[in-house]
Amino acid sequence: MPLTTIVCGVLLIVLGLGGYFYGMTNDGSASLTALIPALFGLILAALGAAAQSMENLRKHIMHGAVVIGLLGFLATASSFLKIPALIAGTAERPAAVVSQLIMALICLVFVIICVKSFIDARRAREI
Repeated sequence: MPLTTIVCGVLLIVLGLGGYFYGMTNDGSASLTALIPALFGLILAALGAAAQSMENLRKHIMHGAVVIGLLGFLATASSFLKIPALIAGTAERPAAVVSQLIMALICLVFVIICVKSFIDARRAREI
């Protein structure tokens, strides 16, 4: 699971930096809010690295990581409501909506993978 956490963190960092530099090259003014996925990604990658190096704290660190992933999903889940406007071409900031959707999906998949891993680990302990 620590490797999965690092990979999801790196994906979010790339998403945030890509969104920021897209804004810089597209219209010359990028908003710092474009870096929010990168912040979540940095936290996840750091937690993944910590879980990988500290075996005795892995369970606690991974629970913290899934909380960060859940917060990332909840913060961006409203972007799913903007899909019709995005398809119709009436979204105010389409690049921001796409970035939010991608972040929501990455975080949702991460949380699902973590919950499945937690369930599997508990079942393995009971056997």
